[in-house]
Parts: sequence; structure tokens; C-alpha cells
Amino acid sequence: MAAVSFAMPEIADVRKAAATLEGVAAVTPLMLSRRYSRMYDSRVFLKREDLQEVRSYKIRGAYNKMRSLTAEERERGVVCASAGNHSQGVAFSCRELRVRGTIFMPAPTPVQKIDQVRMFGEDQVEIILVGDTFDDAFKASMEYCRENSKVFVHPFDDDKVIEGQATVGLEILEQTKDHLDYVFVPVGGGGLASGILSVFHLLSPNTRIIGVEPEGAPSMKTSLQHGINTELQEIDKFIDGAAVQKVGDRNFDICKNFLYQMVTVPEGRVCQEILDLYNKDAIVVEPAGALTLSALSLFADEIRGKNVVCVVSGSNNDITRTAEIKERALLYARLKHYFIIRFPQRAGALKEFVAEILGPSDDITYFQYAKKHARENGPAVVGIELKSEQDLDPLIARMKEHNFYGDYLNNKPDLFQYLV
Repeated sequence: MAAVSFAMPEIADVRKAAATLEGVAAVTPLMLSRRYSRMYDSRVFLKREDLQEVRSYKIRGAYNKMRSLTAEERERGVVCASAGNHSQGVAFSCRELRVRGTIFMPAPTPVQKIDQVRMFGEDQVEIILVGDTFDDAFKASMEYCRENSKVFVHPFDDDKVIEGQATVGLEILEQTKDHLDYVFVPVGGGGLASGILSVFHLLSPNTRIIGVEPEGAPSMKTSLQHGINTELQEIDKFIDGAAVQKVGDRNFDICKNFLYQMVTVPEGRVCQEILDLYNKDAIVVEPAGALTLSALSLFADEIRGKNVVCVVSGSNNDITRTAEIKERALLYARLKHYFIIRFPQRAGALKEFVAEILGPSDDITYFQYAKKHARENGPAVVGIELKSEQDLDPLIARMKEHNFYGDYLNNKPDLFQYLV
């Protein structure tokens, strides 16, 4: 095993961070989930970081870092970049420590997260929205920081931030007397994963730590495959709390040496997990908060009969995203399908389509004529929700038999995004 280039946190430093966070960050519960335990024939515990006051674990690293600043550094003020959760932790810390902060966030950040930053920071923070991704905001914040001689509070690639996040691992070990076989950790920039790895490597080295990131933003997995920290050119920004183009150098180094396995899960699979957590467990999570639970099915055989912990990292979800979450879940389950339908130029074609082409359980959920002046006999984009994915082939066969079929859009992402 190669030596790490960056020093891992010592347990003494993690315990010091825990003392610093006392009364600021909650000691969140480690809860046995009976539903997931039954589902995977194991004992599955949820580390509920979604129950923090700022609704994510990010308060730990942000506050620990800012408490370490000198009086002169606090006077200069701080800068951070974040898709939401780290910025809330920094904003909370700015208010508590009376430090001025400038917070850069990507322009598409959900309004709910922006409002939360304002609420936690009150008069101590200024918010600047810039770029489309975390990485855009990060670059802009670094330039601003240099120009104005501010102190940068990094969301993950910082020793004090990692020590703060490592307190999650310390709490997990203190909250159970049983040996833990697996811990599933969400990975964005890698701060939480590297912190937990540091603790378990020293205190529970036989526990297997599994990192989980979105399929559309596999920055850590790609870097581990290449053997070097690699920046992705394009990412899917949907799971905004874990979508970064490049992980931290410290974090990559630690994960490269001590992570048991790194996996990705499709965004649609995560969306279904969000819906299940809400409908079956009354737990509200953001997309990144459902990453670890979405990965359990990949290890169903391996974790049977074992003690498993899944870190539920945050609950900063915007209710306005519910429709998109449901849509992505249906698309992933192959229950939602979009077509270009070419209605024959005869009277009653639309009525015929509904009566004879659709199955008894099929439902039209989207309908838009491609040419508004050619209603009743022009092409239309139609979204159909099925009860079973096995209903798709018979549906397409009926369309073709009656000359309604134009094209199938689900497997044409560029056209799909343009038309739907």
C-alpha cells in the first residue's frame, strides 16, 4: 500500500473536533431500519445526518474549520463555494462566530437552499450566484478570495474540514457495541468519506467502507480507475449535493489507499429511493441523502446477515423538484415512455388512439402537438405511463399496426430534452 501524500487526521484531532462541535452540531441518531433490514436480510442502521439543524453533516467541517481561524483571519472574512449544504454550514458558523462571509453558489441551486443560507447567515453573509455547477462557483470564489485577501473555507479538501466530517465516524463507533461489517458513505468531493475512513482505519480496520456517487458524476470512481485525481469534463448536476467535476486531492489520496470499493448508482434509482423513503418511512432526504441506500441492492448477497451502516447525509430537498424526481424514477423503472405519434389523416384518429392503442392500464401524462396548426392530423409528442414495463412492446406493436408510430424518444437524449 502506497503512503498517502497528505496526513490523515489523528484520532486526537477528531476528538478535539468533536469537543469543538459540542452544542453546535447534533450527535445524530444511529437508527435501525426494520424495512431495509428485512429487505436485505441484515441489520441496516441509518446514520441520520439529515437531522442536523442545517439538515446535513456539512456543519461539522465548516464550523471546525472556522473555529480554527486566527483573530486576524476572522477579521478579514471568509469565502466559500457550495451547491448548498456546505454554504449553510458556513453561513451558520458566520452568524455564530460573527464573521463576515461571502458565499458563491451555482445559479441552478434550488431556491430552498438559497433561502436556508440567508436564514442561517442573517446579516453576516452575502450570496453570489454564478455558473452552472459547483466547479463554476468554486473557480469564481477562488478568484474573488485572492482579489480581496479573504480566507477560503473549502467544502472538502481541507484538513480541519476533514477532521470535522470525521466526527460522523467517531459517533457511529460510539453508538454501537456491535462490530460493523460495512459502512456506505456518499461521495461528492470526498470530505466525508476521507474523514470516516481515517477513523475506521484506526479504530475498526476490518470494517469495509464503500463509497457511493452518482452515475452521472463519477469523479471519484474515474480517478480511482485512472490512478490519478481526474477532472470530468461533463457531469449530470441533478444530485447537486454530490455532483463535482473533481474530488479533493487529500480526499482522493485517502480514498485511493483505504476505500474498500467505490460504486455509482443511476440518478433514476436514487429518485425511486427518495420516494420510497418518504412514502414508507416518512423520511425526507435530498438526492445525495439517498445515495447510500440506493447502493445496497448492489451488495445484496454480500451484506446478508451483516451489520451495515448507511450515512443519510442530508435533507435539503426542494418540494418543487418532486415532479422531476418522480419523472426520473419512472423513466429509470421503464414505466414512462415518450413517443412521436403520427396521427393518420382521418377523422377520429385521436379517439381511436385512446380507445384501441392504449392498454387498459396505460395513462397519457404528456401531450403536445408538434405543429399547432395541424391538430388532429399532425405529429404529437406523447408521454405514456405504464403499470408494467412488459406492456411496452405490445403498445409499440399496436402503434405500428395502426400506423400511429413515429419514433421512440427515451433512447434519444438530445431529441428527448429538446421536445419534452
